Amino acid sequence: MDDYRHQGLRKRLVEVLKSKGISDAEVLAAVNSIPRHFFIDDTAFMELAYQDVAFPIACGQTISQPYTVAFQTELLQLKKGMKVLEVGTGSGYQTAVLVHLGAKVFSIERHRPLYMLTKDRLMGMNLRANLYHGDGYKGLEREAPFDRILVTCGAPYIPLDLQHQLKVGGRLVIPVGEGEEQRMLCVERLSDVDFATKDLGSFRFVPMLQDKA
Repeated sequence: MDDYRHQGLRKRLVEVLKSKGISDAEVLAAVNSIPRHFFIDDTAFMELAYQDVAFPIACGQTISQPYTVAFQTELLQLKKGMKVLEVGTGSGYQTAVLVHLGAKVFSIERHRPLYMLTKDRLMGMNLRANLYHGDGYKGLEREAPFDRILVTCGAPYIPLDLQHQLKVGGRLVIPVGEGEEQRMLCVERLSDVDFATKDLGSFRFVPMLQDKA
C-alpha cells in the first residue's frame, strides 16, 4: 500500500535531497513518485524507507541511500530512450528510478536469489527492465553499446569491458576503490580510444565481486 503518509514522507525526502544539492527536476520527481518502501524486505527497516540512509537487503547487500541514488542518476544526464546498463540490480530501487526517467534499462545482478526476488518485484510493480544474472565486470556484450553505464557497487578498478561497451559520447558512472570508501568517477568516452575521467568525491558502497552466484 502506498498511502498519503508515504507520499508525504517522499515529499519531505525530496526537500532533503534538494538541500544536499540535487537539482535535476526529473530525478527529484522520480524520487517523489517511486514508493521506496516497496523495495524493503525486512519490516524492521520500514520506518527508514524515507530517511536518507542506506540499509541491508538480501544476500548481504544494501539499498543505497536516496542521496547516492539521486547523485549517481543526476551524473548520468539521462534522456528518454537512452540505453542504460546498470551493474548491481540490488533491490531494484535504482532500476525503478532509471525506468521512471524513460531509460531502456539492462541490469545485471551477481546474486541469483536477489536477482530472482527483484525480478518478481519489478514485474509486480509493472516496471519494465531487462534483468540478467551474471558477472557485472563483463558487462553485457550482446546488448552493447550503451549510452550510459551505471555501477552501483564499489569496484577496485574500472573494468575494461564496461569502457568498451560504452558508446562514443557515452558516460560511465562508477565508484572506484578497494577500501571502505570509494571515489565516484564519471568517465566519458571521447573516441574509440580516448576517455575523460572526473572525480566527484567520496562514497561508500558494498564491493563489486566477480563470478559469484
